[in-house]
Amino acid sequence: MSKILAGATAAGVSLCIAFGATGCVPVLTEAAKKTMEDRVTDDQVTDTKIGTGLLSGLADKDKNILLDVSVDVWEQRAMLTGTVSDAKVRQDVVRLAQADERIRRIYDEIQIVSKEEQARRREATKNKDESKKEGMGQAVSDFWIETKISVQLISTRGVTSVNYRWRSVRNIIYLIGRARSEDELKTVLNIIRKTEGVSQVKSFVEIKPVLKS
Repeated sequence: MSKILAGATAAGVSLCIAFGATGCVPVLTEAAKKTMEDRVTDDQVTDTKIGTGLLSGLADKDKNILLDVSVDVWEQRAMLTGTVSDAKVRQDVVRLAQADERIRRIYDEIQIVSKEEQARRREATKNKDESKKEGMGQAVSDFWIETKISVQLISTRGVTSVNYRWRSVRNIIYLIGRARSEDELKTVLNIIRKTEGVSQVKSFVEIKPVLKS
């Protein structure tokens, strides 16, 4: 089994656990069909190395930052999302990305929050199950919004969901990747905007039609 297929299968299993057994087979089948991204292999490898390098650099500074910040890279475009309580930390993350010459564009969407909110988000991220029992915290709410979007995009005909990456931060959705057409992107954006809990969508998706051989 390829790494891409394994990842899609794992995602499908996670969705089944999250939403119950009903409807699991269609989701898994659709996930298996959509294991091939439109990125060429070289781009996939380079993007993975960029993402891994940035996460490693963040961990060297402070491992807790990995609970705060997410890095998504698509064709050497890096989307930085999450929350920090110190503007200097945000600057450090952006500078780390700027130091990687392979990155052709950076989308800095890291939000500044209070130290109290940052502490709550970290705790909720580390203890999602316990947080749900006590009342869903913001970080857990973001997790469930992302999961609901995953279920919808994977099961929507005409949407190649593996070509998209999305993050929910305080109910704002940040989206990066590639759309095969303007219509596909409109469909994706409409689905996300109608998802319960979503307050805003910021898209960094490029439209690149697939060339027919």
